[in-house]
Amino acid sequence: MPCYVMRSPSGPAGSVNDNSDEPRLIRQAKRNREAFGPLYERYVGRIYTYVYYRTGNEHEAEDLTARVFQRALTHLDSYQDQGLPFSAWLYRIAHNLVANWHRDHSRQRVVGLDEAAQRVGGDPPDHVAEEEEEQRRLMEAIRGLPEERQQLLILKYSQDLSNAEIGDIMGRTEGAIKSLYHRTLVCLREEMLQADSRPLDAGLAEPKGRLSRNGSPRGRS
Repeated sequence: MPCYVMRSPSGPAGSVNDNSDEPRLIRQAKRNREAFGPLYERYVGRIYTYVYYRTGNEHEAEDLTARVFQRALTHLDSYQDQGLPFSAWLYRIAHNLVANWHRDHSRQRVVGLDEAAQRVGGDPPDHVAEEEEEQRRLMEAIRGLPEERQQLLILKYSQDLSNAEIGDIMGRTEGAIKSLYHRTLVCLREEMLQADSRPLDAGLAEPKGRLSRNGSPRGRS
C-alpha cells in the first residue's frame, strides 16, 4: 500500500466543481492503489483545512488528515458512486475521525484559529487591539454553537462550498442547509449582541475562513 505524506495546503481551500474525471480516477485507483495519488493531491488541502478548523491544532490536523486518506484508500473498493462528489465521502470520513478524536481526548469542539501575527501584519497597535477584540467575541460565539452548526460554518467559509455541496456532505437537502444556515446566523448574531457582557478568552485570532467584522460570514449560496 502506498504511503502518502501529509503537507499543509499552500492556499485557501476552494470549492470542488470540476470533478468530471473522478469516475475514471476512482476506477484506476481501485485497480492500482498507486493511482490514488491524483485524488489525494486534489483533496488533501481541503480536508486538512476542514480538520484543522475542527481541532484547532496543526499536528493533530496533519495526523488525522493522513488517517482520512489512509482509511479512504483501505476502503476504496467498497466506495460506490451514488452521484455525489468523491469529496463528500472524504468529508464524512474526516467528520467521523474528528468526532472520535474529540471523544477520545474529551476536548471541547472548537474552530481552528490562525496566529494573530499572520492576520494583523503591520497595523497600528490600537487598530490591532480593536480587531482582536471583535474576533474574540465572534469566535467565542461560534464555539457556543452546536456541533452541526459549527460544521456548517466551517464548510461554508473555510471550504467555500455551496449549500448544495454542503448538503451532499452532511446528508441533507439544499433547502435544509439553507434553512439551517439562516437559523445559525440568527443565533450567531444574537450571541454577538450579548457578548459585551461576557469575559473574553485570551489568545484567539482570526480563522482562515472569510468572516466579516460585523459577525456575518461571507460565502456562496
